[in-house]
Amino acid sequence: MARLFDPLTIRSVTFPNRIAISPMCEYSAEDGFANDWHLVHLGSRAVGGAGLVIMEATAVAPEGRITPFDLGLWKDEQVAPLARITRFIKKQGSVPGIQLAHAGRKASCAEPWKGGQQLQPEEGGWQMVAPSPVPFAEETLAPQAMSVAAIEQLLLDFAAAAKRAKQAGFEVVEIHAAHGYLLHEFYSPLSNIRTDAYGGSFETRIRLLLEVVAAVQTEWPKELPLFVRISATDWTDGGWTIADSVALAQQLQKAGVDLVDCSSGGNIGHAKIPVGPGYQVPFAAAIRKETGLLTGAVGLITEPGQADAIIAREEADLVLIARESLRDPYFPLHAASELNQSIDWPKQYMRARK
Repeated sequence: MARLFDPLTIRSVTFPNRIAISPMCEYSAEDGFANDWHLVHLGSRAVGGAGLVIMEATAVAPEGRITPFDLGLWKDEQVAPLARITRFIKKQGSVPGIQLAHAGRKASCAEPWKGGQQLQPEEGGWQMVAPSPVPFAEETLAPQAMSVAAIEQLLLDFAAAAKRAKQAGFEVVEIHAAHGYLLHEFYSPLSNIRTDAYGGSFETRIRLLLEVVAAVQTEWPKELPLFVRISATDWTDGGWTIADSVALAQQLQKAGVDLVDCSSGGNIGHAKIPVGPGYQVPFAAAIRKETGLLTGAVGLITEPGQADAIIAREEADLVLIARESLRDPYFPLHAASELNQSIDWPKQYMRARK
């Protein structure tokens, strides 16, 4: 029997299967507001049968956006358009999740289809912030090191965004601490050269992430799951390693985090990453084995049998589908057919079921 369609219960939420739609930026919002594109994009993945649909990286502050067209949750008015989307996702039997984020030194960029370069002030750009004034790459601008007061405001921003996420009807919050964005920048020794209480040793570099977790928990209900996405390695000598990630996962587990979503890289522009099918799955497997914490696997998971094997071998508890879901919004329905599993189809589509 396939295991990909086993339900999974975390706290008070039961996911109908182990397929999650990974958060993928659409760069299609105006002033942080969700619109019809987000409804159709995310809604179609719920119609397609995913157990969990996670909304893209959603900025907790305007300066935390990757581009001027990122989603946001920094003001109350942004709640209502998101609530429309979560209502639809729930009606399809899926669980709506949202990823809360701050882009740090990788903020203030053009959309990818316009080159993705960092924007100058006259182009609508803004001042980037980071743990240290270290640019992402030689051709990028140096960020401003965050003051302790700015860090304290960041914690308030994450807490307020978590409160709005609950108001919007989300049932999972994922804290984005991967891909070279702000929280990853703090825990990686390659981007954090601070000498205060937020830099230096492993314990002080992970301090901000743990404080963000605690801040979110002040507003996020205890009965709802809390995930954290990490980059399990920097893929660079002298950088963050899988051993560091195991140690971090142990601390996140103690802090009450339910699942670690295991990605990698993104903090160094020149890192050589051996990309291939399932290339990040071993990170999820190692963290799960060493800590007992639930994990999510992501990264070139494109085949139903491949996804099912990850769950069957207990390498991860969720598989997160990204680009394959862009190619095929109905991946879960097609996977069930290929794996000879009987799952519910939308009644409107039953005539097409074989």
